[in-house]
Amino acid sequence: MLITATLCLIAIGAVMVYSASSARNLLAGAGDGTTYLVRYVGLGLIALAAMHVMSRHGVELLRRFTPLLLIGSFAALVLVLIPGVGTEVNGARSWLGPGLFSPQPSEFMKLALILYMAQVLASRPRQLETFRGMMSPVGLVAGGACLLVIVQPDTGTTLVIVAIVASVLIVAGVPMKYLGYCAGIGLVLLIFLILLQPYQQERMTSFLDPWADKGGSGFQSVQGQIALGSGGFFGVGIGQSVQKVFYLPEAHTDFILAVIGEELGLLGVTVVIALFGLIVWSGLRIARSASDRYAKLLATGLTALISCQAILNIFVVLGMAPLTGVPLPFVSYGPTNLIVILTAVGLLLNLADRNRAYVRLVDPERRPTTSAQRDRASADRDRRRRDGGPRGAGAGSRRRAAG
Repeated sequence: MLITATLCLIAIGAVMVYSASSARNLLAGAGDGTTYLVRYVGLGLIALAAMHVMSRHGVELLRRFTPLLLIGSFAALVLVLIPGVGTEVNGARSWLGPGLFSPQPSEFMKLALILYMAQVLASRPRQLETFRGMMSPVGLVAGGACLLVIVQPDTGTTLVIVAIVASVLIVAGVPMKYLGYCAGIGLVLLIFLILLQPYQQERMTSFLDPWADKGGSGFQSVQGQIALGSGGFFGVGIGQSVQKVFYLPEAHTDFILAVIGEELGLLGVTVVIALFGLIVWSGLRIARSASDRYAKLLATGLTALISCQAILNIFVVLGMAPLTGVPLPFVSYGPTNLIVILTAVGLLLNLADRNRAYVRLVDPERRPTTSAQRDRASADRDRRRRDGGPRGAGAGSRRRAAG
């Protein structure tokens, strides 16, 4: 189910990335309109190869190199803030260097934090009984990562990281009052951030009433809502969207769900959300049946990585959350995000295989599958009953005689 839903979303992503980007590229004279499709397919193949490798040996491999991955992610987040090293796009300095594949360190940081938290919280569970103990292994590291991401500035990725950390801590058994303390501190810092940065205030006011400034700060939200409303139930047809060509910014990345809504209608959006639901359900099943604490926490974090990012993107497109630069997993054009997300799926598949191997180990008497095996199993049960019956009866007779 996890593999099927993942491949379906990738197929939808390839079609919709081409549909959302081709017309504008043709009008701009940038090639034949297949630029982003070719990039998506090429990077998708690399990401699928990474998923395959992770599904075989990913958990043990990354568990061994978790400290290096975490240190490397922190170093990359520092480098991206240096002018000339980091590339600025739409006001955010979140990419390393120009070129076809400019890696986004914050995406790797999400995966590194999940691996780090699973390893630390699994090895020191009693340390979470105090607020100071919770902040020492996890809070300081996660807080440092959020600080480096928020100064890029990238509020959307910061919110995703916070949601992932909270999900793992809840499953790890952290008292809810400690999470309440952290939520209160985070809310105060968020308000301070909004008051400090004018563009954050514009995003908040445009979220509350985007139509009040539909030609300014609320332009993208309004165009996304128009695209969704224009599709109706069945959509106007693939390739027939008008909003993606002339009006909707970031149509092939952050707002690709609006293009899906216009071209495939409510039915297409529902299918996409249902596929994400299948992935989340599969991930939670893997976490529930995990053989050890580390596997449970890791599966929870990887599932939260996919679900929290998808929920935030969907809420933004539907006008239920302020604008953030978070792509829709699997579907949006985002090279680094696609590789990280498919790596997470590969790790979930590896955890599922480990769970099945554990079940086979602790339950050696597997259910017979052929008629001959069933006959032998039935004969064995009859023989055991036959051998055990007389001894039980004799013992009972002796007890009755003694009485």
